[in-house]
Amino acid sequence: MAKPRACRECHFLTIEDQCPNCRSTNLSSSYTGIVVILPGSKPHDDPRKHSYIASRLNIDKPGKYALKVR
Repeated sequence: MAKPRACRECHFLTIEDQCPNCRSTNLSSSYTGIVVILPGSKPHDDPRKHSYIASRLNIDKPGKYALKVR
């Protein structure tokens, strides 16, 4: 299993060659900390409305994110 890489733009973790969140190809394998944002009760609900962590990190889509990307 491949180690996920973090997008330097939005910090989304992916094993693909392009970030599915923001379509950037600027990915790094050097990151620390992981936060998982779960989807809300409605499919297209903004997590920033219900999650303090998502609002502080300005995350608008559920998924796995790195806290610090080098």
